[in-house]
Amino acid sequence: MWRFIMISLAVLTGAALLYLLFCFRRFSLIRRIGEKNRLLSWLAAALPLALTGLFACINVTTFIVVLLHLVAGFLLCALLFFLIRRLARREISYDVQGAAAIGVTVLWLGAGWIMAHHVFETDYRLETEKPLGRDFRIVEIADAHLGITLDGKDFAAQIARVRSLSPDAVVLVGDFVDDDSRAEDMIAACRALGELSADCGVFFVYGNHDEGYYHFRDFSSRELREELEKNGVVILEDEAVVLEGGLCLIGRRDRSDRGRAAIGTLLEGIDPALYTVVLDHQPNDYAAEAAAGADLVLSGHTHGGHIFPAGQIGLLMGANDAIYGLEKRGGTTFLVSSGVSGWAIPFKTMTFSEFAVIDIAARGEGSAA
Repeated sequence: MWRFIMISLAVLTGAALLYLLFCFRRFSLIRRIGEKNRLLSWLAAALPLALTGLFACINVTTFIVVLLHLVAGFLLCALLFFLIRRLARREISYDVQGAAAIGVTVLWLGAGWIMAHHVFETDYRLETEKPLGRDFRIVEIADAHLGITLDGKDFAAQIARVRSLSPDAVVLVGDFVDDDSRAEDMIAACRALGELSADCGVFFVYGNHDEGYYHFRDFSSRELREELEKNGVVILEDEAVVLEGGLCLIGRRDRSDRGRAAIGTLLEGIDPALYTVVLDHQPNDYAAEAAAGADLVLSGHTHGGHIFPAGQIGLLMGANDAIYGLEKRGGTTFLVSSGVSGWAIPFKTMTFSEFAVIDIAARGEGSAA
């Protein structure tokens, strides 16, 4: 599957480069250059693509994303201006059409840059009939992917915001680091977690990127574990912990871990009077988690869709059960966070970066808002 995706991306990138080269050659200035020197006109048309190539300094994925958005911008404006010409019965120069395509792309990705780099606070209030001894405030932090939009200092600034909210528990639901995260950022972020004053503690479950796929980073998985534990973070790997007041946290191993236990097994023997909160990085085991009777399942992984329409494609392929937000199945509430950052791409379109503040109260019939 991944080989097919990579080959498809390579073909698509090549086609995008060729299409954009012809698009830029249609600008009047470059056409005039071509009247004098054909080779020079091709070089002039390639110059904007070379400038776009600077995004490869971030990473190749970002370059491809920018390239494909430029193609979408040119195609969209080609259709729009075709309709304008037909309806208004007037000619509009290609320079105007091309400038509009570039402008639309810059504005779209500029907004995506802001939505990725600014971290919002999203508040939820849940109610339960279970006999909690206290109201609970949980802050969920997902998908920091340290290094793409948040370095260690930036992450510490977000933790300062979380600290001011006086949470009872803070949960990190995976992909805290990535393959190219740096040790200094990881250490600074772990130290920030150690400064949290959550009454019930700070808890962590692994995501699919935390162990590292390609080992490009300058620290090991063991060093990550040591830094987390050194700063008082409790790592849950198919384990449950009961917090004072009648709330039980169950941390699952990531779906990519072939040795992870079934959710039914993890919930066996847990007092049904306890309010159970399952931490599961990837939101793709909803049926089993609902059948097992979990009260609340917290996930990340999808980044809220990250780049439209990637999330919708993931749903169609069955990779995830949800992209973002609250959903209730039976007696189980599922919450997917878009995360404080995202993988590889410093833009978020049709979504935003966030941490989630979840207040759980024991009064009345269960509800979510």
